[in-house]
Amino acid sequence: MRAQVIDGKAIATRMRADTRAQAQALAETGWMPRLVSVSVGDTAAAEIYVRNQGRAAEQAGVEFETRAYPADISLEQLTGVLTGLNADPRVNGIIIQRPLPAHIPVKALQKAVHPLKDVEGMHPASIGNIVYNDLALGPCTAVAAVEILKTLPLGLEGLDVTVIGHSEIVGKPIAFLMMGLGATVTVCHHMTRSVPMHSRASDVVFVAVGKPGLVTGEMLKPGAALIDIGINRVETPEGGKTVGDADFDSCAEVAGWITPVPGGVGPVTVSVLMQNAVLATRMQMEHYRATYTGAAE
Repeated sequence: MRAQVIDGKAIATRMRADTRAQAQALAETGWMPRLVSVSVGDTAAAEIYVRNQGRAAEQAGVEFETRAYPADISLEQLTGVLTGLNADPRVNGIIIQRPLPAHIPVKALQKAVHPLKDVEGMHPASIGNIVYNDLALGPCTAVAAVEILKTLPLGLEGLDVTVIGHSEIVGKPIAFLMMGLGATVTVCHHMTRSVPMHSRASDVVFVAVGKPGLVTGEMLKPGAALIDIGINRVETPEGGKTVGDADFDSCAEVAGWITPVPGGVGPVTVSVLMQNAVLATRMQMEHYRATYTGAAE
């Protein structure tokens, strides 16, 4: 039986409806969630992402502002911009758009965003909190992949899970998130001797490497769930198309559930970003109340 294709767009829509209700409740108390998107230099590469974020924010009841800065802005100047946004109580979340000019290291900017406004979940504190099973403001893509898995009729405790890819913002956080849910996790990377040996023994396979066709049906246990996080642009005789890290056709013949690319993890990632925006707003509201009135709620 061919795998059930997981509808990421439907999951994202449900999440945004819940986020919108929470955003409206916060707005009624005077805390309207507001995101600021920061782009540097040629913004064409990030334009589609910014547009999608703006559309999702509108649907989630979150205000969205874009700010673009010239490519020759210095790291010191840009850090100063972020310091100002950190101090502005009207700004509840900051998004650093990629790519950035070569002289601007993305990690330096991620560290410059205050953890309470780190809606992307990229600050070292946000990443580190996952080790302690603190899921507040987790990395959006990793959280989205796990949220998709939670919608499936699988008991998470005791599941055998393989994560292919060990990046700091996707693979490793997924591993810790799944361990926090009671799964037994194996992480594979470029030095793993036999990735298929691990993936074929797993109930769930996450893949986030950036290599089209890396995972094939022969690498999966029949009935397993495959969460494909890869986004790759490949050329075909009909023109270019976007594909994941899995060979969809062969994997769909073996897996029980599979995420498509596009339309799988991507839409849910944007919804997690909006969810984080609302959560960040609530955390800031409670922080201000505790600090200035001594009446956290």
